[in-house]
Amino acid sequence: MEMSKQKAEDLGSYQLDFMIGRGGMGEVWRARHKMLARDAAIKLIRPEMLAGVSGRQEQIARRRFELEAQATASLRSPHTVALFDFGQTKDRAFYYVMELLDGVDLQTLVERYGPLAESRVVKILVEVCESLEEAHRHGLVHRDIKPKNILLCRLGLQYDFVKVLDFGLVKSLQGSDMSLMTLDGTATGTPAYLSPEVAMGEAKIDGRADLYSLGCVAYFLLTGQMVFNETNPTALALAHVQKAPVPLRDRTELKISEGLEAIVLKLLEKDPANRPRSAQELSRLLRSLVDIPRWSKEQAMEWWQTNLPETAATVVSETSADKLEPVGAQLKG
Repeated sequence: MEMSKQKAEDLGSYQLDFMIGRGGMGEVWRARHKMLARDAAIKLIRPEMLAGVSGRQEQIARRRFELEAQATASLRSPHTVALFDFGQTKDRAFYYVMELLDGVDLQTLVERYGPLAESRVVKILVEVCESLEEAHRHGLVHRDIKPKNILLCRLGLQYDFVKVLDFGLVKSLQGSDMSLMTLDGTATGTPAYLSPEVAMGEAKIDGRADLYSLGCVAYFLLTGQMVFNETNPTALALAHVQKAPVPLRDRTELKISEGLEAIVLKLLEKDPANRPRSAQELSRLLRSLVDIPRWSKEQAMEWWQTNLPETAATVVSETSADKLEPVGAQLKG
């Protein structure tokens, strides 16, 4: 979709360059600050994209967008995508401006290059834990931790630097206006990475739901396969509630240490009480593994120079725009 110069000027100090993602109700654009030498990404939701939905669906979509901006802006971890600005244009389009990152999401990474080395997975998980621990301490549960929402990027002279994206389904534990965020009886999240308590629609969830999803991510990074392979969203959600995961070493020929496998399976416990109590505790468990060598800066730099010498500038996967698709389609693969 083309945007006029006037509309571009309406987005504060930023000039839109080109679209890098689009979903049912949202768009993500690469943008340039008019005065500063800084590129950014702008995520927006247009009034015309909400024209064909019900009043309640429009209310939910707008509230989600606002909540995502507020949640992201409240967090300071370097491993959470940074938000610069939030506002509304003259034609009532909501938008927010976030950092433009040079990298690849974990879903794409595994699909292109296969399962990752244990040492690299441990480093990734520890950095995701830093983002989640801060969010959880602020009373926020992400609720959509999955490979596409975790970006591995090149940041200055750092390689394999993790950024957690897309707080569009975040849930506050402080009792704020969360009744708006889901339709009655609808589970929210991505079925392949859905915790049992979220799949069951339980009202009271905490950060351990994110840790379950992170366990599913770890399983995927180490084996190249999802925990469960059911063919439809409902069956996937039920599998997380009812089925025991197959041990990781039965799903791959790659070496996986007993200690790391035990941690991943602990994350995948059905009962939240049996998982690590916090992202901080999970980080400690991962860092205490003595049989896995450290993924070094030199290894990371060598991998990037070999495999992604000229990475395209990215900020979010296209699912970032999809997060604003019509409500009721939340359960997507």
